[in-house]
Amino acid sequence: MDEGVQLQGVMYWNDSVKVKRPGVLVYHEWWGLNEQAQRRARMLAEEGYVTFAPDMYGKGKVTNNTDQANEWMQGVVSDSGRWLQRTIAALDQLKGFSQVDPMRIAAIGYGFGGSSALQMAFTGEDLKGVVSFHGSPPAVPEVTDLKVKSSLLLLQGRADTFISPEVVANFQARLEDADIKWEMDAYGGVRHGFTNPDADQYGIENLKYDPLADQRSWARTQAFLNEVFGEKAKQ
Repeated sequence: MDEGVQLQGVMYWNDSVKVKRPGVLVYHEWWGLNEQAQRRARMLAEEGYVTFAPDMYGKGKVTNNTDQANEWMQGVVSDSGRWLQRTIAALDQLKGFSQVDPMRIAAIGYGFGGSSALQMAFTGEDLKGVVSFHGSPPAVPEVTDLKVKSSLLLLQGRADTFISPEVVANFQARLEDADIKWEMDAYGGVRHGFTNPDADQYGIENLKYDPLADQRSWARTQAFLNEVFGEKAKQ
């Protein structure tokens, strides 16, 4: 529960493995905790991680309607305290699971979820790495306030009109000023939501699934997690 809102996430792991494993949070897009987020969490669990796909809106709040999705998202991001509180609640849930090594946690997110993972990293949470897929870069705090411990990987579509080049350039400059370990892969001609096979069905021109960018970004994420956890982390 969070301020009277029942939040219900989904956890995946291989119960035949008895040793503690690295954990990965998978934050959903603005549509809510739909099948897309859960599918990604299952894919990572198949790779040997313990994964948790948290609910950021409230039990059963999933939609295909953009106005409704935006309303729910704004209800979270408009209150930075609530936003951070819910991301950290998910982190605590994953850390407390018996199969997880609480010292080896990473977070990934899609769209709104990518911004959520980055926001948590900015507060200095002890994450090994953060991956944002087509997320809108949140405002970076003043350099003196940054306490980032995580390596950051941002995966963006160059043709994503939701995020202006100026916002991206400013975001990169602030990360450089803060001497943070970060990397950004930009996919030419690729629009927002490029990892979601259902993106084309929402009737928004800027939403477009791109199989090649999806494949490449996923491969880069797997390599990134191997880097931050160590190649033998899942064995």
